[in-house]
Amino acid sequence: MLIVDDEESTRLLLARMLTEELDVEAQLAGTCEQALKLAGNYAYDAILLDLLMPGIGGIEVLTRIRGGSANRKTPVIIVSIMADAPTKIACESLGVSDYLVKPIDRAAVLAAVNGVVAG
Repeated sequence: MLIVDDEESTRLLLARMLTEELDVEAQLAGTCEQALKLAGNYAYDAILLDLLMPGIGGIEVLTRIRGGSANRKTPVIIVSIMADAPTKIACESLGVSDYLVKPIDRAAVLAAVNGVVAG
């Protein structure tokens, strides 16, 4: 699993939660560029992606992943503070599996990840 968020505390919280609760191995990316490099080199079971990030931003990361990386069909779960309908619709059009709004709800994250990883 790839966890992409510019806030280190969020990355670490998600990683700890998923490794302890679902026994998922997580790689972390703190920048959009890191995320694209990792997604270009390795196919993940799922990607957790923040949208509001410096640089090109999460929607562009999602667009590029969907456009031609090893992860173009990988389930992507958005975990973002952005809760507006146009952003959600844009993400849905790019085939996200789920859209979770921060603050992080442990049960919702676990259910979303379990839903795409388990099957």
